[in-house]
Amino acid sequence: MEEAHKRGLELHAWFNPYRARFRNLKTPVSSSHVSVTHPGLVRTYGKFLWLDPTEPGTRDYSLSVIMDVVRRYDIDGVHFDDYFYPTPEKEGGRELEFPDDASWGRYQKTGGKLSRHDWRRENVNLFVRAVYEGIKREKPWVKFGISPFGIWQPNHPKGITGFDAYDKLYCDSRKWLANGWLDYFAPQLYWPVADKPHSFPVLLKWWAEQNTQHRLLIAGMKVNGWKGIDNEARETTNEITLTRRQIGALGEILWHSKPLLDNHAGVADALRKGAYGGPALVPACTWLGNALPARPVLTARESGREIKLNWKEESGGVWQWVVRKKTGSRWTTEILPGAQTKEVVPDGAGSAPPEIIAVSAVNRCGNVGEAAVFNTGHLEK
Repeated sequence: MEEAHKRGLELHAWFNPYRARFRNLKTPVSSSHVSVTHPGLVRTYGKFLWLDPTEPGTRDYSLSVIMDVVRRYDIDGVHFDDYFYPTPEKEGGRELEFPDDASWGRYQKTGGKLSRHDWRRENVNLFVRAVYEGIKREKPWVKFGISPFGIWQPNHPKGITGFDAYDKLYCDSRKWLANGWLDYFAPQLYWPVADKPHSFPVLLKWWAEQNTQHRLLIAGMKVNGWKGIDNEARETTNEITLTRRQIGALGEILWHSKPLLDNHAGVADALRKGAYGGPALVPACTWLGNALPARPVLTARESGREIKLNWKEESGGVWQWVVRKKTGSRWTTEILPGAQTKEVVPDGAGSAPPEIIAVSAVNRCGNVGEAAVFNTGHLEK
């Protein structure tokens, strides 16, 4: 966490709130594992042990684990991916029902009117909302984000086909977005642009149209492994370009890290030379707070071909600094941690020092304040 923050990166804690354990693990079950401490919440389904989402105790337990992490660690976000109810298991060609008969029976006895599928979805909805509200009560700046399956339901929008997460995983992800129960939404659009039944740009546009609360819409992108794609670097770059052109889309999450670290098919090189040629801030979450940090107090001293900079923002609470430098016609950008308040700018192997240096403060909600500016030879008032 500290190392991420030193580099101007956010760290989000990733949770699977319902999946408890592989059934056939050879390692012994810990005495503190939920299957031991709360066996009444755990169900066996397929290869896993699952917490039953329809048990109120599950909601309380999973929320308590998440909130413990939020309270004790300086994380920047809480993240869920597409794991909610399990993908249906089959036996003899027939889908097996998730084993929630006990809680379903209790619900019916209390006069519940929802269908079984709607009842399952509503329990997941209650949990998603509880997580969002719990985080905001504790630390309003900590983001909550979800990256659900990229198709809400087949034929939404028209012509889209594929797995029905709404009816099979009991995820009403459009409702979470429409109600603003998250800060960023990153649907897994893991299909190439030319795949018309699962069209990346068509689905991205549709999700942008559902985002009536104007949360951060981030395209979930796959960076390798497509069938029939000869140039994966070009495909990735094309999807990033389409995302930047889509009104309402504010970035992308690339899945996963290994092909980037391995520079699979030259993807990492292509991104460094093109779309990711410089650092970028996470877009501001203005609904979490829209106050701007004050302009920093900047002092600069020229010593030979070096410029020694010091800055501070007197009201405190700075999360990051953005330092921009102009040399000739070229601007460069650095994103520095809030604890760093000085820098020595060298001339760089005999080249001229920057003509303009601008320092801005960024707060925990991502809002950027007015810059303090140094022109070589004097500070701007």
